[in-house]
Amino acid sequence: MSHLFDFSYHNPTQIHFGPSSFSRLAELIPRDARVLLLYGGGSILANGIHARVRDALGDVEVVEFGGVEPNPTLETLARAVDVVRARQIDFVLAVGGGSVADGAKFVACAALYDGDGWDIVSGRHKPVAALPVGVVLTLPATGSESNAGAVVTRAATREKRVVYVPPARPRFAILDPQVMSSLPDRQLQNGLVDAFMHVCEQYLTTPVGALVQDGYAEAVLRALKTLADDFANRHTPAWRQNMMWAANQALCGIIGVGVPQDWATHRIAVELTALYGLDHGRTLSIIQPWLLRETIEAKRAKLGQLGCAVFGLPAADAEATIAALEAFYRRLGMPVHLADAGIDDADAAERVMQALRAHGNAALGGHAELDDAKTWRIVHAACSR
Repeated sequence: MSHLFDFSYHNPTQIHFGPSSFSRLAELIPRDARVLLLYGGGSILANGIHARVRDALGDVEVVEFGGVEPNPTLETLARAVDVVRARQIDFVLAVGGGSVADGAKFVACAALYDGDGWDIVSGRHKPVAALPVGVVLTLPATGSESNAGAVVTRAATREKRVVYVPPARPRFAILDPQVMSSLPDRQLQNGLVDAFMHVCEQYLTTPVGALVQDGYAEAVLRALKTLADDFANRHTPAWRQNMMWAANQALCGIIGVGVPQDWATHRIAVELTALYGLDHGRTLSIIQPWLLRETIEAKRAKLGQLGCAVFGLPAADAEATIAALEAFYRRLGMPVHLADAGIDDADAAERVMQALRAHGNAALGGHAELDDAKTWRIVHAACSR
C-alpha cells in the first residue's frame, strides 16, 4: 500500500490549557448538574488539586468517588456506576490521569446500560449514548482526556482490554501544567515513554506518503526526546507545558488518520501489567525493542526514517535506530528487559504467552504478520533470563 486510507476526523473535546484553566470549570458544567467527581488514590487531596476543583465548581452538587486504580478495574468502576444510578448523577468529572479518564468514560456508558458492564469492554455492546464527561488532567501520558479510548481490566480474570466509546469522548479537558509539580519522577518517566510509544504505534509501520502525519509524528517524537534529554529541568514551567501538550497530541487522533497503525507492543505489554503489576510505561519499554528486532524487515523503511528524523542518525539504518531507542529508554531509567524491572521469574515467558493465547493476542497479524511463533520469540527475548 502506498497511499492513505479514507478517513473521517472529528475531535469535539474542548481543551483549556494553562494556569487559569481551572477557572473555566464553572462555565463548562451546568449549574444544575449533579456531578460525580471521580478520582484515584487520593493524591489530589494532598496536593491541593481537589480543593481547587471544588472551589471552581462553586455550589454545583457534587458526589465524590475515589479509589480508581492506575489500571482501572471493572469491579471498582461497577461500584461507581451504582453510585451514579443511586444519586441520579448526570455529569461525570474525572480528576486524575489517563486511568481516571478511562474509568469516567466507562462509567458514563455503563450507567445507561442495563446489562453486564463487561459487555461494553468486550465489544458485545456498543454504546450509542453516555453521560457527559469532563476531565481535569493531573498526569500527562495517555491523551485519554481528548480521545474516545478507554482501558479497563477485569481483575477476576486478569483481562485488560481497550474499548472505544465515542459517545463518552470528553466534552472538555482542563490542562494546567502546574499540577505536575507534585508528580514523582517515576510517573514523569512513565508518562513520557507512554506518549512516545503512542506515536510509534501510529508511525512505525510502512510508508504511505503521508507527509503531514509523518511530519507531525516526528515533531511530537522529537519534542518528547528533547524532554527526556532535558529531564534534569523537569521542574521548570517550560518542561511541564511541553510535556503536557506533547502527551495530548500523541494520541488525540490526528497523527493516525489515514495511515496504517500497529498496536502490537501495547497488546503484548498489557500482560506484563496483568501478571506482575508493572507500570504501563515500563512494560512498553521492555517489549518494544525486541518487537522491532523481530519485525525489522516489515518496519525497516520507517525505522530508518525515525532514526534520521528523530535521533539524528546520519543514514537510514534500522538496526542503529533500534539501538538508539533502547539507549534512549535506558538513559531515562526505563527497563528494556523484564529482569531490569526486578522480576525474577524463570517461567515468565511461558506465563506471558499463555495469557496472550488465552486472550487471543498471540497471533496479531498486521503489516508485520505477527504469528504465534514471532510473538513467542519477542516474549522470550524480553522476558527470559
